[in-house]
Amino acid sequence: MTFEIYSHARWAIPLPPGHKFPISKYSLLVERVSGLVTVRESDPVPWDWLALVHEAPLLERIRTGQMSIREQRGLGLPWSEVLVERGRRSVGGTLAAAGYALAHGIGMNLGGGTHHAGHDFARGYCLFNDVAVTLARLRAEGLAQRAVVIDCDVHQGDGTAQILGPDPDAFTLSLHGARNYPFQRIPSDLDVDLPSGTGDDDYLAELDRALDVALADEYDVAFYLAGADPWEGDRLGRLSLTKPGLRARDELVLARLRGIPTVVVLAGGYAPDPSDTVDINAATLDCVLAEAAP
Repeated sequence: MTFEIYSHARWAIPLPPGHKFPISKYSLLVERVSGLVTVRESDPVPWDWLALVHEAPLLERIRTGQMSIREQRGLGLPWSEVLVERGRRSVGGTLAAAGYALAHGIGMNLGGGTHHAGHDFARGYCLFNDVAVTLARLRAEGLAQRAVVIDCDVHQGDGTAQILGPDPDAFTLSLHGARNYPFQRIPSDLDVDLPSGTGDDDYLAELDRALDVALADEYDVAFYLAGADPWEGDRLGRLSLTKPGLRARDELVLARLRGIPTVVVLAGGYAPDPSDTVDINAATLDCVLAEAAP
């Protein structure tokens, strides 16, 4: 059986010249991996599924293009119909990957990880919180209840922490740069603040200790945010992981999650040359395929 993954790369949002968001990395990644796996285009999730997590006034402003200038600045992306469609499809990709993981042990979305989107805010390039919406939908369908989120994006997952922090059946771990966005944090169940310049060995040691805490309980599903932005060359990262170090990170997390249906999403990556981010994301897929192999 060919391994299936999900993408919303075809929905490329229009951005002004010189914009910092690396929209090209998604299509470049699809080109890189298309010969290795079957890439499915993700479907947009219905608005009422988003409403399981996000407040109605926020969704109405997003749907109708009534986001304020301040909200758009906080989001970092200009509103457009394509932006909204892309956001719904990003969530759809994570939901589809979750269904695949429940059936086959592991699934992957070539996007997602939009962890700065909260119940009543959209910011940091994150319109909807794909992990929280997916978990809510899995619960609504009786497919899973208890979940763990392992967030290895270089930025703290404030939106996920806001939504799932009060949830007794969810555990959120965020391993991130201490001196980085967001500068006002919403506490996760476990936050690990790493000094600027942290390299492979120290990062992996901190991650291993954090996983001991996060995985002390049993879970029905796991979400792994495999951010490429801890890489030493990332424009927004401030950490010093090498590409082999990031692969070792992926191998460690996936090994520790073995036995739990695991949904892998890609979160951030802001290398000056998008091909470096694609290298890191493709290596994450290699690790996923190794776990999926019979």
